[in-house]
Amino acid sequence: MASAPHSAPTTASVPLSELRVVSLPEQELVDHLSARVPGFRYVLWDMAGDPVGARAEEIDVAVAPYVAGPWLGALSAAPRLRLLQLQGTGFDGVAEAVGPDLALSSAGWVHAAGTAELALGLILAAQRELDRAVLQQRAGLWRRFATRSLADSRVLVLGAGEIGSAVVDRLLPFEVEVVRVASRAGTDERGPVRGVDELPALLPGTDVLVVALPASPATDRLVDARVLSRLPDDALVVNVGRGRVVDTPALTEEVVSGRLRCALDVVEPEPFPGDHPLFRAPGAILTPHTGGSSTSYRPRVRRLLRMQLERIAAGERPLFLQQEGRLAVPGPDAR
Repeated sequence: MASAPHSAPTTASVPLSELRVVSLPEQELVDHLSARVPGFRYVLWDMAGDPVGARAEEIDVAVAPYVAGPWLGALSAAPRLRLLQLQGTGFDGVAEAVGPDLALSSAGWVHAAGTAELALGLILAAQRELDRAVLQQRAGLWRRFATRSLADSRVLVLGAGEIGSAVVDRLLPFEVEVVRVASRAGTDERGPVRGVDELPALLPGTDVLVVALPASPATDRLVDARVLSRLPDDALVVNVGRGRVVDTPALTEEVVSGRLRCALDVVEPEPFPGDHPLFRAPGAILTPHTGGSSTSYRPRVRRLLRMQLERIAAGERPLFLQQEGRLAVPGPDAR
């Protein structure tokens, strides 16, 4: 359920062989890549100050800072720029901001492991009431209690991309029934994938709903009041995709009433105001968008950037290309 690529550019295409000057937002990345992928000129540019090593007008490929900020406004200083590489999985709003002539790649699997780990952690914390145990610990109480289990549960994973697939990988050893749902039904090496049109029929038997979808016009508020109403009492809603995919007022009403529970790493609006009811609602666990913020991030982003530059040098299509811009690239099925 990713956003559709932008329309074709209106000007002549640029061959990959012309991409020679690469800007990176951290010196560590400059040092790492310059020692491993020769043939490029590497520039330090955090998109907050001036580039170090070249003028902004010379940059062909720019790697954006990981942390969201005003860096999009700096791209106008680099008129030669042909490819923008993100360090995040989500790219909502970026394509619209840069326009159709700039090629755009997301980070694909860079954050999949970290986000999937958090999804599993949120599920276990909610099912086994680890938040309750921590509060008792802080109060100096040793009080036993029985909890739900993840084993023998039916978990519906909404989203079959890099993160959704990584969530499934981590769920399977826990003796659960996993139902995968994507925009369209199909079959792969793991078996059937159900279509999103089947959600109403699948939800009544679901114990845990994991949302692992990007933001797009097709996914905005996909998990709305109607969808939530189909979940059985006491079901758990976990969101590690984008906050906009879930209708916040509808979910809040269900959780505050005690009918459903939630464990959320992403919310809408983000961040929540301090007085938002979900901060204090029993049955709610909130983490502050930390899915990709783990020690797995840096080595994986280094690996991805190395692969991207090696592919560009070989004339191959960059990975996770969301729009082609003016680049002359092989098609997605090219070998």
